[in-house]
Amino acid sequence: MFDAMFKALSDPTRRKILRMLHKGDMTAGDIADRFSISKPSVSHHLNVLKQAGLVIDERKGQFIFYTLNTTVFQEVLTWFSEFVDRRKGDGHVPNR
Repeated sequence: MFDAMFKALSDPTRRKILRMLHKGDMTAGDIADRFSISKPSVSHHLNVLKQAGLVIDERKGQFIFYTLNTTVFQEVLTWFSEFVDRRKGDGHVPNR
């Protein structure tokens, strides 16, 4: 899961899509309208985000709406916090 997620997050276009979805659900067309790339390229980015579990799609009538999957973000934050918590408790100061 984390490999696909980090790969998805490595692309600036996909990060921009996630920021847009943070403000609310959007259709693929609404997302594509905000970019100067082709609709198939936007579709590819959305598929990468879906495969990583970062977004969920739901058909409503003839439109597909994309939503942030906040559960995955919570899992990642939990994973990162394990490292922070360990560092706090061991008295180790990292080299800088």
